[in-house]
Amino acid sequence: MTTKPFPSWAETAPDLIATAAGRQAADTVIRNARWVNVHSREVLDGADIAIRHGRFAYCGFDGAHCIGPETRIIDAEGMYAIPGLCDGHMHIESGQLIPAEFAAAVIPHGTTTMFVDPHEIANVMGLEGVRLMHDEALMQPVNIYTQMPSCAPSAPGLETTGYEITPDDVAEAMTWPGIIGLGEMMNFPGVVAGDAMMLAEIAATQMAGKVVGGHYASPDLGPAFAAYVAGGPADDHEGTCEADAVARVRQGMRSMLRLGSAWYDVEAQITAITERGLDPRNFVLCTDDCHSGTLVGDGHMNRVLRHAIACGCDPLVALQMATINTATHFGLERELGSIAPGRRADVILTSDLTTLPIHHVIARGRTVAQEGELRVECPHLDWPDHSRQSVRLGKVLEAGDFRVAAPEGANAVRARVIGVVENQAPTKALSFEMAVEDGAVRSDPDRDICQIALVERHRATGEVVNGFVSGFGYRGKVALASTVAHDSHHMIVVGTDPENMALAARRLGEVGGGAVFFADSREQALVRLPIAGLMSDAPAAEVAASADALGKAMVDAGCDLNNAFMQHSLLALVVIPELRISDMGLVDVTKFELNELFEGTSS
Repeated sequence: MTTKPFPSWAETAPDLIATAAGRQAADTVIRNARWVNVHSREVLDGADIAIRHGRFAYCGFDGAHCIGPETRIIDAEGMYAIPGLCDGHMHIESGQLIPAEFAAAVIPHGTTTMFVDPHEIANVMGLEGVRLMHDEALMQPVNIYTQMPSCAPSAPGLETTGYEITPDDVAEAMTWPGIIGLGEMMNFPGVVAGDAMMLAEIAATQMAGKVVGGHYASPDLGPAFAAYVAGGPADDHEGTCEADAVARVRQGMRSMLRLGSAWYDVEAQITAITERGLDPRNFVLCTDDCHSGTLVGDGHMNRVLRHAIACGCDPLVALQMATINTATHFGLERELGSIAPGRRADVILTSDLTTLPIHHVIARGRTVAQEGELRVECPHLDWPDHSRQSVRLGKVLEAGDFRVAAPEGANAVRARVIGVVENQAPTKALSFEMAVEDGAVRSDPDRDICQIALVERHRATGEVVNGFVSGFGYRGKVALASTVAHDSHHMIVVGTDPENMALAARRLGEVGGGAVFFADSREQALVRLPIAGLMSDAPAAEVAASADALGKAMVDAGCDLNNAFMQHSLLALVVIPELRISDMGLVDVTKFELNELFEGTSS
């Protein structure tokens, strides 16, 4: 399905000029606004803003010359007019929604532009999945630009994905109308080592004149980081402290400060601006991963903006970081990100620059939301049947598949354990002495040690890799299974009891993907995500309600982590330190090598 593209500046320029000059009437004029100018970083009272063909024609004072008998007048009544908000880096799939429903969820919060990397679906459906996301994105009433995923698998040789992305795929995607650049280059060791495939993807992107996204998830800011920057990535969102933010902008990157549902990285880094005084135009705000419950209950980029302000950032500076800075980074400063002539008419009316109530949202000159209510349709693509048949287990899973066998003759073992870090993507590599009972090593809830299993679900091999994880606090006989398992998106099962783990895994096979929680062999909550095992085409409120029920079930079982499901879903992300699980085993992400589960035995 195709849609008519938004008219270019060249197509509309004669009428924009005529409207600004007073020779033609505007379609819409916003009167009596407090114009927040992100170019000059000032608030201009009593402004009139004229819109023609979905673009700003005149931005100034006394815009009566732009008004004709058919012009729609919006009296701002002294409210602030701010640019529509831009998310500089995000994954739609993390909202558990297809692009149309994601757009419908965030438009009332004032998000009018998104730069999205669909590498989750790329791991499951390959280039076809990326094209489906790209095509539905172009159908929406707001601006959704797609970054072609760069790394599937994210760490070659350490995981197996449903599909692999190649330099030829990248080169092809660069010809698509909605592709803005290359998605986050997660294989940073490959770039540092001069891997030919990674460099070929970067070269294809740069030859097309597009932006290369970064992902440098290492604390090493020495020569390895310099080598990564030299390889071409132009931004990075994996910083977790002030030193990370400083290093990135000093090396000519845009530092993207992230506030997702579970990643709280803004406060620790924004001091680079508020205390060290670095140039804020080199900083961008983003969400990365936002759960459906966050979108419905708390917001999207408006939430990030409020948080940055609460962390001490000047509201106008924070607003630049969520509008013009983002547009400039992607080469779109003349197209969007500000209220200025010629740009897309994306504007929000708000009564306060600190708390940011979103009263009226206009995108491309059209009212799309008012007082939290969506006012437009967000069209769906006709998703193919095979996109709903992606969970292939290969066999009926039983409790025995989740039995962790001890080395023969051992009475105790020292096990490597993944340690969850609340509100951050990195994990800790822990080590525990664990007892052996009947030849097996079991979870130990008293010490907050659960079992974790990765179940292969792309090629129906029936393979299960077992390990241990700490940090969820589960009690009783429980299990959570999910086909959202960044980035390879096999199935992750975390639990205290092999029988419940098997029940949860089988249930996801039955429903075609999502997340399910079992306790005492009974299903407590289910989130159905039938499209690629990652997304639903139901409205965000419905998905969020299911996700809330899942969260409650986890809390009832003893887990009090903030957005614990997001932490669960990243346990297989083998490009973020320190310890992860993949279909090949435990991965030491500080060395990018496989580890045995047991360090040694004692008898």
